[in-house]
Amino acid sequence: MRPPGAEVSEIFMQKMSMGSLRQWHWVSSSLCLVGMLLFAVTGITLNHAADIPAAPKVQKIEITLSPAQLQLLQGKTAGSLPLALRRMLWEQHQLDIPERDAEWAETELYLALPKPGGDAWLSIDLESGELLYENTERGAIAYLNDLHKGRNTSLAWIIFLDIFALLCLVFSLSGLWLLWRYAKQRPSTWPWVGLGFLVPVLIVILTIH
Repeated sequence: MRPPGAEVSEIFMQKMSMGSLRQWHWVSSSLCLVGMLLFAVTGITLNHAADIPAAPKVQKIEITLSPAQLQLLQGKTAGSLPLALRRMLWEQHQLDIPERDAEWAETELYLALPKPGGDAWLSIDLESGELLYENTERGAIAYLNDLHKGRNTSLAWIIFLDIFALLCLVFSLSGLWLLWRYAKQRPSTWPWVGLGFLVPVLIVILTIH
């Protein structure tokens, strides 16, 4: 025989577990909401990138370094631009050059400055002191598309994407568990779930070779 109160205890535990499951589901969905909207919209813009008109803005700067400024680069074969030179570029030309390793050759220095939604680079002729800088901005949509892909972003953004992905897993799996719990009351549950799985599989098999 079952001990007195065992059935009541089981019902109580079931209700508690369902309450916790719903809590996990709505909390994860709340945290993911803005990110999921962003990723859904940028998924569309990425699929139709060729159809979205864009007018890149290009900024170019050409200057010649003074002998004293050029002297700062003499003898270097690796590393970033000297701090004094980066300060000069900021104060005189509003160029925010990060402390990033450049490519050093015998007669030229090249610094790639990729970023979301655009690109930039800087080169210096180590003999003549000629400095060339070019910055290309491709607009807000290109910026958001690159955030979607994690392209040329920061470590903080990559960590955010990882956490966001984990929250999406919690949201999806808790939703699947809720579907399973209520499937008896909604006979169309598993046909819809099966359709959501079958459609992309058929598209891949039949159209992607």
